[in-house]
Amino acid sequence: MTRRWFGLLFLALGAIACEEKESDGGAAPAGSGAAAKALSIAVIPKGTTHEFWKSVHAGAVKASRELGVKIIWKGPLKEDDLKSQVDLVQSFTAQGVAGIALAPLNDRALVSSVKGAARAHIPVVVFDSDLQGDAHASFVATDNRAAGRLAGEAMAKALDGKGNVVVLRYQEGSASTQNREAGFLEAVKQHPGIKVVSDNQYGGATTESAFSASENLLLAQSAAKGAVDGIFCPNESTTFGMLLALQKAGLKDKPVFIGFDSSDKLVEGLKKGDLHGLVLQDPFTMGYLAVKTLTEHLQGKKVPARLDTGSRLITPDNMNEPDSKRLLTPDLDKWLGKGT
Repeated sequence: MTRRWFGLLFLALGAIACEEKESDGGAAPAGSGAAAKALSIAVIPKGTTHEFWKSVHAGAVKASRELGVKIIWKGPLKEDDLKSQVDLVQSFTAQGVAGIALAPLNDRALVSSVKGAARAHIPVVVFDSDLQGDAHASFVATDNRAAGRLAGEAMAKALDGKGNVVVLRYQEGSASTQNREAGFLEAVKQHPGIKVVSDNQYGGATTESAFSASENLLLAQSAAKGAVDGIFCPNESTTFGMLLALQKAGLKDKPVFIGFDSSDKLVEGLKKGDLHGLVLQDPFTMGYLAVKTLTEHLQGKKVPARLDTGSRLITPDNMNEPDSKRLLTPDLDKWLGKGT
């Protein structure tokens, strides 16, 4: 009798263990209903400190709740920690997650790791910034070149087609910002009266490095003497670093300054007129669609090779419109809790 009881107990524990393994997403077949709830998806951003990534996180959480999948949000602290991001992709591949949504820090350095995930039958959806090759299932992002052109056209209009312009780039290897920079330059070069006097300086991944680079750029181009008429920065950290440098130099009203992405401090700068425009992506939708697209792929559905999440130029004149306010001040607390 005792041996029989132990035998039944062993079988019961074994059944429970199998259920727990499937609930972690390692062995469950992709599908709908209960199977979809078993999926465990790793979401790896470029960084975790900028407001942009918090909005991406919130969108990913919304999708996970609607679709009944589990997301594991983990990324480098700073957007220049390439080794950490490579290690994360390889670690999640070894853990056997169902899929990975990745915003690559470099368009080449992550190719090998993504191919490794594909060989392990772990599909990858790339979002925000492009990746070379075709090992990933889909690409969810802003049309960054078009967004850059939007900024360039706004600059040309504000300058009435003439003046000296500088670009503070982000960092080499970042496909998203490189495309924004290229789009901006394409647009302003359509106006012979606009001269790009500097486009080879990089702000780097932090506000501190961008502030230092901005100060040096303004000094080198004699901005204090009125020699710079327009400035473009392609992401949150470079925009905020330049804003601080302009404020410190007493140049916040001139030159025309168009930046990219949003944060509380940049919204305040826009309200005060220190910024003449911000090109905004839709990071919430980006995070949402990255998780949704990956889940649908895991369920065997056909997904588009590319999804454009759009962009919008926000100015002091239109910043209070409903669509602008949704992008400028997203409700993160609803999805991430207080203190985000």
